[in-house]
Amino acid sequence: MTSRPITAPNPPSAAPNGNYHHHYYPPSSSSSSSSASFRGCCCCLFLLFSFLALLALAVVLVVVLALKPKKPEFDLQQVGVHYMGISPTTSSSAAVSLDIRMVFSAANDNKVGIKYGESRFTVMYRGIPLGRGTIPGFYQPAHSVRRIETLIVVDRVSLLQADAADLVRDASLNDRVELRVVGDVGAKIRILGLTSPGVQVSVDCTIAISPRKQSLIYKQCGFDGLSV
Repeated sequence: MTSRPITAPNPPSAAPNGNYHHHYYPPSSSSSSSSASFRGCCCCLFLLFSFLALLALAVVLVVVLALKPKKPEFDLQQVGVHYMGISPTTSSSAAVSLDIRMVFSAANDNKVGIKYGESRFTVMYRGIPLGRGTIPGFYQPAHSVRRIETLIVVDRVSLLQADAADLVRDASLNDRVELRVVGDVGAKIRILGLTSPGVQVSVDCTIAISPRKQSLIYKQCGFDGLSV
């Protein structure tokens, strides 16, 4: 039996100066191509979302221009006087008590619905707040009219010096006490499930009440619409 000679692996080739050469293998280009494709996908998605957002905005603008929405109409229709009492407390002060019911009318002439927020109204005498009333928020369909009521109760609010003297004189001599009702009504128009910027309607009414007859004898209102 003959034995085969064992052949040793060839050593790395040496240069004439005795140094060995190491072979260099360039890195694969798969990682650079994948990062470039990822950036391309991100750019495509950004352009797609930007296009869809501009398209939705254009559709909303076209619908708004076609519908031509109008500001809502909010009017104080009736004022019911349940009670009004004025009693001097000292020589320089007087107390006023008041119980009135106010009926407002909200008219929507638009082709879309209107969403109202909570509204607050203040009753004042010569710039002095006496009491406040609140109307909860509500939704009003298109082409409709709705009546809303609020009750304002004033329980012995004291007025001093000149204001008290004016109040006693107006009630006893003139049988006419003028009050001012002010408030802001916030409304938003809903189009295709989207809510428009708010429209604020300012209510400013002057009413006159007869303490003897316990009734309303005068009413005048002014309204103003303001986009916010």
